[in-house]
Amino acid sequence: MTKIAKVTGAVHEIDGDASHGVVRRTDGPRALSRINEPNPMPTAKLEERRIIHRNESVREQANAFRELRTCLLALGAGTNFITLVVPVADGCGGSFVARNLAAAFAFDDTKSALLVDCDVRQPSQHEAFGIEANQGGLIDYLRDDAIDVPSILYRTGVPGLQLIPAGEQREVTGEVFSSQRMRSMVKALHDRYPDRYLILDGPSVLGSPDARILAELADLVVLVTGYGQVTMDAVDKAVANFDPSKLAGVVLNKRP
Repeated sequence: MTKIAKVTGAVHEIDGDASHGVVRRTDGPRALSRINEPNPMPTAKLEERRIIHRNESVREQANAFRELRTCLLALGAGTNFITLVVPVADGCGGSFVARNLAAAFAFDDTKSALLVDCDVRQPSQHEAFGIEANQGGLIDYLRDDAIDVPSILYRTGVPGLQLIPAGEQREVTGEVFSSQRMRSMVKALHDRYPDRYLILDGPSVLGSPDARILAELADLVVLVTGYGQVTMDAVDKAVANFDPSKLAGVVLNKRP
């Protein structure tokens, strides 16, 4: 199981074996109208893909992500905040934590989640959910004004959870994340529905400025370190990249 280490307090651990989940939100005046999931992913497939679900077989793992979600909700003070999840270094399991945290938000019938794969050099979320991103993804949208946001929103098979995949894998500079088009997209996605929580899956902190640039778009940052993968000095260096007021904590992930 994994724990979240809050900057101001706790550490949180999450087991890389965690399996996998489903559910969602209620409607309200400006709430996201309920998204029906015509093809929910079977439990066995969710477990195979290491995505949490609500069944008893993965209760311990699912509860770990629920606890992480609860910690973030407390820090968010009732707002539909944007969370950036980033690993200290490659191999720490940041994408695993990001997608399962997003699934945990979608467990709640009063909430929904949107996962955005911002790790454009090593994108993985479309594969984790078994999605063929034929209409492109984030980078395609940022590079082509003719592409609109609805065309890059994909169902995941998890009710209440949608994905914007990274898109075509390519070498990009961090400036693409600080562009006005990126900022406008994130703001629009955040502002449109008060019950939708955005999870940005970012690249590793060490060796690239991209995570720090993405943090400017987020309200909270969750740092992921792999058990036995990095030194405490490396964790300290990664922590120093972020505004302490945004750093929610550190997740110790036992398996990537």
